[in-house]
Amino acid sequence: MTINDIKNILDCEVLCGDEYFNKEVHTACGSDMMSDVLAYVKDQSILLTGLVNAQVIRTADMMDMLCIVFVRGKKPDQDMIALANERQIALMSTSHRMFTACGLLWENGLRGGAYLE
Repeated sequence: MTINDIKNILDCEVLCGDEYFNKEVHTACGSDMMSDVLAYVKDQSILLTGLVNAQVIRTADMMDMLCIVFVRGKKPDQDMIALANERQIALMSTSHRMFTACGLLWENGLRGGAYLE
C-alpha cells in the first residue's frame, strides 16, 4: 500500500509532502502517547494521532516514519508543517476518529507491528 492509498482510504486532506505519496508502507500505529510510540513501536511507516504538537514530528522523525495522519480533523500549525517538510515527513488530516481510521486501514490490509515484551 502507498501513502496515496492511505490518503484515499481515509479521505485525507494533504497538508504537506505529497512528493512522498508513491512510497510503499506496510505497517502503521495509532497513538496519542509519544512515549508509547518510542517505547513499543518498531518499523512503522505511518503514525495516526490526535495529538498536535512539534513532539509528534520529532517522534516520527526519530522512528523513521514516512507519514503522520492527524485524526478527528486536527491540523498542525505552520511551524509544524515547516518542521515536517524539513524532516521529509508527509502530513495529512482525516475527519475520521482514531478507532475508525485504524479499522479502515486494517480492513484494507495495512497491519500494525507494536513490539511488546
